[in-house]
Amino acid sequence: MPSSCDHLERGPHQLFEARAQPRRRGLTRRQKRSLSRGAQYALFVAAVIALAVGADWGRLANQFAQGDIARQMFPDVITLALKNTVLYTVSGFTVGLALGMVLALMRLSSVGPYRWLAGVYIEIFRGLPALLIFIFIGVAVPLAFPGVEIPGGTYGKVALALGLVAAAYMAETFRAGIQAVPKGQMEAARSLGFSPARAMISIILPQAFRIILPPLTNELVLLFKDSSLVLFLGVTLEERELSKFGRDLASQTANSTPILVAGLCYLLITIPLGLVVRRMEAKAQEAVK
Repeated sequence: MPSSCDHLERGPHQLFEARAQPRRRGLTRRQKRSLSRGAQYALFVAAVIALAVGADWGRLANQFAQGDIARQMFPDVITLALKNTVLYTVSGFTVGLALGMVLALMRLSSVGPYRWLAGVYIEIFRGLPALLIFIFIGVAVPLAFPGVEIPGGTYGKVALALGLVAAAYMAETFRAGIQAVPKGQMEAARSLGFSPARAMISIILPQAFRIILPPLTNELVLLFKDSSLVLFLGVTLEERELSKFGRDLASQTANSTPILVAGLCYLLITIPLGLVVRRMEAKAQEAVK
């Protein structure tokens, strides 16, 4: 039976080997990350399986996927509803783009009242829901100015309502883009004999547009969805956009399939625009590197 003093009888070589033996360590950082990622994947798969098993797909299909009802929506859902949605969005974006540019230049102006007016407008219209703007255009404007009609009828009202909301956000985007252009560009243009206005239009704004193109495209996607608020202006059958068109047919058929079809039509526009935005952002990051 070995005594408690046996370790004193070991030689130097044996002591060195005992000390050289590696100590047991815990998991490395990479192994911990792999385990954490695996646990997250397992949790996600379990949630998907639970959702797939627990959902009543038969009732969902009966309520949202009736092929005969979906076929009744064509071609009007494209030639009428989607067309009106695109028209509303483009017109609102155009108004917002023009007004947002003016507001951005006012915010950057050396004239104090211009900066104050632009700041008040931006804070108010960024703080108000778009729904209230539509109600204001549809109700308050006719009461305040009796007999005055906004040009373009419903299309003009939608363009104005969407444009007023979009301009507040675009103004800040424009301001950030203009300030992102190096100051030396303006100084170089002035040294070549350009006036401040011409230098801004010919030199600064084109560079700013390239910088702010991704966020402007994001704003276009938001306006495309906000165009559904047109129903609060009271539209005719020929002026309905996707949401109004889908809701009307859903009420007539007592089925939600038209809502699903309208949602898919929205995705036909928003998904490609989202891909374009991501590609532009990736190119901008590559240019910076």
